[in-house]
Amino acid sequence: MIKATKEHKELVVRILVSAFKDLEEDNSINFIVKNDKRRIERMKALMGYLFEKSLLFGEVYLSQNKNACLLLSFSEKEKITLRTIFLDIQLLFKCIGIRNIFNVLKRQKLVKEFYPEENHIKPVIMGALKEAYGSGSAARLVLKVMTTYKRNKKPVVLDTVSEYNIKLYQKFGFKIIREEKTLGFPISLLRLN
Repeated sequence: MIKATKEHKELVVRILVSAFKDLEEDNSINFIVKNDKRRIERMKALMGYLFEKSLLFGEVYLSQNKNACLLLSFSEKEKITLRTIFLDIQLLFKCIGIRNIFNVLKRQKLVKEFYPEENHIKPVIMGALKEAYGSGSAARLVLKVMTTYKRNKKPVVLDTVSEYNIKLYQKFGFKIIREEKTLGFPISLLRLN
């Protein structure tokens, strides 16, 4: 596994866009990114935003073959700074749009209530290049990251809307601790430790 740096931003964005661009099911990405002729451009802005925030508040990992990535955030590091305000404003104009801002804020408020007050690790997003699906790159990366944090005392908490992801995370030992359906699609909160 490779710990990503600023120089890996373009690669990570490419991996994440490849992983999510064709998903049509209800999910958090499609909730935020409008499906129009600028979809790919908007997705690049979102994935770049997630990369920047993960570097500020956590870590970003790439699989050894650079086909998959995993972005983490550590709750105790998260804080509002001038840099984060600037990133939020950029995301608003490059991705979310004024019309969608209230829906996105509602989702963020709801999801934030899911997470524990105690310090925790949050896998922000994970993806693999479309052409690498089924190769095991993402699964091996998750296992290596989990091994790295094996002695971790903090819970690992994440939210997902995908049934596939729920089953995948359950294979790694995550348990569903809450489900929410008020946004028009189900969001499940899962926890490990």
